[in-house]
Amino acid sequence: MRRIVAPVVLAAAILAFPESAAPPHAMITAAQALLDTLPAELKQRLHFPFDSDERMNWHYVPRERKGLPLNAMTAPQRKAAMDLLRTGLSQKGYSKAETIRSLEDVLIEMGGDPKIRDKELYFFTIFGDPGVRSSWGWRYEGHHLSQNWTIVNGAALATTPQFFGANPAEVRTGKMAGTRPLAAEEDLAYELLGLFTDEQRQQAIIDAQAPDDMLTTNAREASAQDQRGLAVADMSPAQQAVLLKLIDEHAGAQSDPVARERIAKVRSAGLDHIRFAWMGGRQKNAGHYYRIQGPTFLVEFDNTQTNANHIHEVWRDFKGDFGRDLLAEHYKAAHR
Repeated sequence: MRRIVAPVVLAAAILAFPESAAPPHAMITAAQALLDTLPAELKQRLHFPFDSDERMNWHYVPRERKGLPLNAMTAPQRKAAMDLLRTGLSQKGYSKAETIRSLEDVLIEMGGDPKIRDKELYFFTIFGDPGVRSSWGWRYEGHHLSQNWTIVNGAALATTPQFFGANPAEVRTGKMAGTRPLAAEEDLAYELLGLFTDEQRQQAIIDAQAPDDMLTTNAREASAQDQRGLAVADMSPAQQAVLLKLIDEHAGAQSDPVARERIAKVRSAGLDHIRFAWMGGRQKNAGHYYRIQGPTFLVEFDNTQTNANHIHEVWRDFKGDFGRDLLAEHYKAAHR
């Protein structure tokens, strides 16, 4: 029998995010403050046209990047850059990002090349001119982090692709032993899987073998995956509550108003149409993958590499990545 999603569960999910200032205004102020700290040669490295192809050239592996890295900044410039990052992420999201960055030191301890595994090789890039009536964007990116924001007409905000990763997913030796920056995203999924009946689990687990990465990887436009998996409408209220808590965890990396708006969009598109799909083993030391897919969004989580101790996770908006939907509406309105 199909169950209806309990309204009280969703209400609790929405109320999890407190009120705070509108992000676009804070981003404009912080981005302008960062630009004001930079001499011309550094500003040139940081600043690109809004229509630059580079704006969609995102990735999460160690590689050559464009933008201004932390290791090229003075202390005041670095503070201004990190102040900008705080306008995009919640305190929880910021803490995750900084912990992920610190894992580069762990990789060095494990024998990694310090020239590649460098926690100062994280780059800020601004596209266009921040302003109250302009369309512009910015990115914070390095190994296992790619956060992308687009502001349209000074007000409308897009926040995807949103990528976090962790290697190691769990630090098992050394002074950071026990560190798990993406623990909640993994543990809640296991909790949900454990709540399913045998029949539900047969629907949810769509493959005994997990893929070796997210299926959408770093595609510039995410494609919807097949509609297999267990639908929210076929979950009990207790199962729905855990799934929505898991969605909250992914959404809540962004600032509080963005997290609330994400949950509202998830609701308006229809909770019954969301599916949870699992691939791989059910044991925590086995490679595993899950996705949460609704009509408008996709969350992917993959932990298969490095003996299932290496996480990649992403939130994609099918029409909203890089502000495509907002820009289309803006251009349409401008040409009426």
